[in-house]
Amino acid sequence: MVLKIGDKIPQILGVDQDGKEVKASDYTGKKLILYFYPKDNTPGCTAQARNLKDNNKELLKAGYQVIKINIDNETSHQKFIEKNSLPFRLIADTDKELVKKFGVWQEKNMFGKKFMGTVRTTFLIDEEGVITDVIAGRKVKTKDHAAQILELD
Repeated sequence: MVLKIGDKIPQILGVDQDGKEVKASDYTGKKLILYFYPKDNTPGCTAQARNLKDNNKELLKAGYQVIKINIDNETSHQKFIEKNSLPFRLIADTDKELVKKFGVWQEKNMFGKKFMGTVRTTFLIDEEGVITDVIAGRKVKTKDHAAQILELD
C-alpha cells in the first residue's frame, strides 16, 4: 500500500546521518516537510537543499521542520550536510523501505534508458502526522521550493 493524502505517516521513519532513529512522534505538534530526492551532491538536489536552508527561518516560523530522505548512506549524507551547511536531518533509506512506502521509488527514463530511482517528491505532514499535500516530479521547483511550500500552507 502506497501512502497518500489523508494517510498517517509511519511511526519509524528510519535512521539519520548520525545513526539516530527518527520517529514521527519526535515531531508531534509540529508540521513536517518530508522530501525525497534522488542523490546527494547533484545539481538539482543541491539547489533544492540550499533553497530550503536559505528559507529555513520562514519555514520554522510557519511551524515546519524539514527532513530530507534518500537512499544514500549516512556517510554521504554527512558530507552533503557539511558541504552545504544544512540545518536539517537526512534519513538514509538504504533498504529503500520509505521510498517504496511513500510510492516515490519508480521507473524512470533518462536518455532512453529505463531504471528504478527516487522521484523528487515533497510530502507536507500536519501536527498529527497526517499527509496533507504532495508536490511531485517536475512540479517541484528546486530553486524556489520553500516559497512553493509556503504558498500551500
